[in-house]
Formats: sequence, structure tokens, C-alpha cells
Amino acid sequence: MESCVIEQPGILRGETFIPAAQLNERSARAASALRAAGVDRGDAVALLLRNDHPFFEAYFAAGLIGAAPVPLNWHGKPDEILFVLQDCRARVLVAHADLVRPLIGRLPADLKVRVVATPQDIAAAYRIAPADCIVPQDTLEWSSWIESFEPRKESPVEAPAAMMYTSGTTGKPKGVRRPATSLAHREKSAYYADIAKLSGFAPGVRAVVVGPMYHGAPLAWATGWARTNSFIVLQARFDAEDLLRLIDKHRITNLLLVPIMFTRLLKLPEHVRRSYDLSSLRHVTHGAAPCPRSVKEQMIDWWGPVIYEQYGSLEIGLVTCANSEEWLSHPGTVGRPLSGVELKILDDNGEEVPVGETGQIYSRIADQPDFAYEGLPDARAEVVRDGFVTAGDVGYLDADGFLYLCDRKKDVVISGGVNIYPAEIEACILTLDGVRDVAVFGIPDEEYGESLAAAVELDRSVALSAEDIRAHVRANLAAFKTPRLVEFLDEIPRLESGKILKRELRKTYWAETGRSI
Repeated sequence: MESCVIEQPGILRGETFIPAAQLNERSARAASALRAAGVDRGDAVALLLRNDHPFFEAYFAAGLIGAAPVPLNWHGKPDEILFVLQDCRARVLVAHADLVRPLIGRLPADLKVRVVATPQDIAAAYRIAPADCIVPQDTLEWSSWIESFEPRKESPVEAPAAMMYTSGTTGKPKGVRRPATSLAHREKSAYYADIAKLSGFAPGVRAVVVGPMYHGAPLAWATGWARTNSFIVLQARFDAEDLLRLIDKHRITNLLLVPIMFTRLLKLPEHVRRSYDLSSLRHVTHGAAPCPRSVKEQMIDWWGPVIYEQYGSLEIGLVTCANSEEWLSHPGTVGRPLSGVELKILDDNGEEVPVGETGQIYSRIADQPDFAYEGLPDARAEVVRDGFVTAGDVGYLDADGFLYLCDRKKDVVISGGVNIYPAEIEACILTLDGVRDVAVFGIPDEEYGESLAAAVELDRSVALSAEDIRAHVRANLAAFKTPRLVEFLDEIPRLESGKILKRELRKTYWAETGRSI
């Protein structure tokens, strides 16, 4: 495997390569299997999988029968995963062996579970015990199950988009559902043509999938590349030098990264960076978090003008893009609107502000179906104004129509490209005896962009340390939700309405950075 370059389309994970034709055939078998398991059009198929071949098989199989794949954040604690499984009313769960083990005995009785043995390369990357990688007794193994069915012959059914889970001010995850769009509609749409161009979806692409596919962008890019018969490498876990090795070895042309990955790549010793041939790169997209100007300038200087920036969210979709030339002439921009995208910058009264003035960013995309929050029919109204949707970001447009981000109205903290929702962490900390009040917010972090801080007000009934607070969060939530900094205050600043003045808490930490996001 090390001595040759694979020329045909397909997906490589570790030493295992599945050609595109075989992947399509296995997906068709999986579609028959899911249908036999009672999955119908509009049902949810949950995917508790790291980046692996069965993820693609189950994802595409769900689409073939009109079901909605629901990727689950496998960093979550059992209660967090169980909430999403129940909220989306999943009919089938496809999971890696080590990820499903903590859920056994707690899953809904009517949920059908199919298990994938955790591959050796993934186990090594995450230090998973060999015994945990084995399919548990009394569960059905995914591969042998789908192989017992004939490939589905019927024409594909128009399928809804994957249902991705986000969070709002309540801290509870919300499922974003979007109805099906026909292939004919997409083929005629200038908006979807722009997305394909931005994403680099084209035959002959050679790509590495780096980020976990429970995130919206890695999922969209990975499945888009697969649909266009690309050669795809699945990196078990991001490692900066290993990514350079993969680019060199497989003549990679396309990547989707987040700014923290740029930072780690730039921190490699100069002799390491120069020891790999990266001349094959043609299209590198980034988003998900603000990218420091100096970092982006260094990346363009190193890799050349192959870097594209995009801005969007699960609710609003992709709305802007900037190539390297546009960014260099408009430093700091996240780009101009894609075809068919309308942008408005509104003040607190809903009035449009002049060019160059800051306000909340709203957008509308003519060719994209409206979304709904699963089981929350009224929640959408909170982010919509006259048909325009906001992700809660604040920014401005310049005279050339380029968009710039300034701040976020939402309290979401973006750390290393991962959205973290303070309300959920605050609710967790408040369950600890001795805590009277708490505010969780983002502070600047050179490597991650932002890290978590918790300001805690004690009631003096129990002696608590910063480590007590962190240990409580680690025990109840995913580890990445643990505050790096804990400070104790006499009183958490609040308005009379009860709203926490997080800007007041943040400003001390952000004052010398020249930014607030």
C-alpha cells in the first residue's frame, strides 16, 4: 500500500480500500436491509460512527429509501446521546462497538441496533482497548447483516437532508430538518453550482476527510466528494505531520480544514514542513471558526492561493465565500454572497444599517428549502425576521459587498472549530452543591481560538475548588465541555431581567486581542 498510488475512485481508511462501485453496491444492500428493518420514508437512521466506510454505507442507504441520516456526536455522554436518539425517534442505530457499549441496557426497546467492529487504526488513534472494539454479544454485526440482502433495485426516493443537531439558548440540542430537494432542482440552481465550486466537488478530486462527520461541513464535503467519484482518504484522527504525509503520498488535491488545524500545521518545524511535496493541492476550504489574519496569511504564503473561506451554519446554509485573491484584497472578510443569497444587516429594531455599520446578519436563500426544528414548531420564529434567518452573528458589509464578522449575539463558544453551548454547561454546574450562580463564556486561546471559562458564585455551604467544578462537568458532559479556567466571584453580574452580562465578564480577557470572537 505504501509503494503505490491508488488511481481509482473510492475510500481508503487505514490499509482498507473500498472502490466506489463496491461502496455503491454495499449501500444498495444496506438500503434493502434498512427497509426490511421497518425504516420508511421520513424516518431517522442514527449514526454513532467515527469516519469509516460503514458511515458512508448507512448514510447513502438511508437516502436511497427517503430516510434521514442523523449523525451523532460520539464525544457525548450516554445521556446526551440518548436524548438525541429519543428526540429524532430513530428507527435504527448503526454504531461502532466501543461507542455503543456504554449505551447497552439503556437504549429504547423499539430501536434496532446494528454494530460495526471498531477498526484497528481508529482504535490505535483513540487508544481504545481491544476488547471494546469487538461487536458485543446479542447484537447484529453491520457488514454480515447487509450482505444477507440483495442490492435495492428501485429508483432512489427523494430524501430529506441529514438531520444535524445544534443547540440554542436552552442548551438542549435541536434537530435541524430540511425537506428533500430534487436532483433536477439542484442541477438548475446557480446556488448549488456555487456550492459545488466552493466545495471542490468534481470528478478526479483526491481528498482527505479530517474532521468528524457528525459536523455539518465535514459531512457535506465528504459525501459530496463521494458522490462525484473522488478518491477519499479517511484520517483516523487529525495529526498535522500525518496530514502532510497523506497529501504527499496520495497526491491530494482537496481538503476541508478549520483554523486550529492551520495553527498546528504552522507550528511544525520548518524542516518537517519542507520535507513533504504539497504541490498537488488545488482547493482547501476552511470555516467553522474565525481564522486569525496572520495565520491565514502564512497559510497562503506556504500553500499558495488555493485557500477558500466559507461562512454559514446549519440553519442558514452556506451564504458567503472568498477565494485567496479576494481575501488578500479584503483582509478579514468571509466573502461575498453566493448566487441567490440575499444578505441584510439589521439593527435591534429590524432596520437595515448603512454599508460599513455593524448589525445582526440575516440571510435568505431562494433555492434552499426552509428548515424546521424537530419537535419544536415555534423555535424557528426566534431566528427568522421577515423570511430572513440569522445564525446570531454580528457583522457588516463593505462597499464591495464583502461580509465581515465582528461578534456573536448567541453565547456559542467556538473552540477549535467545535461549537460549545454554555447554557448546557451552566445547567450542569448548577447541580453541584455549593454553587449559587454560574456563567460560562469564551476567552481567547492562541491554539483553539477560544477556550471555556466559568465564573462561579458560591453559596458558602460547601467548600469547592476549581478542580471540583471541572471534575463535576467531566463526569456529566463530554470532556471538551470542561472549562479550562474557573474563577470565583462574589456575584455574577446580571440585568434586572435576569440576563447575565457576559460581555462584562469577557472584556477583561479580550481587551488586548483586538478582537471579540
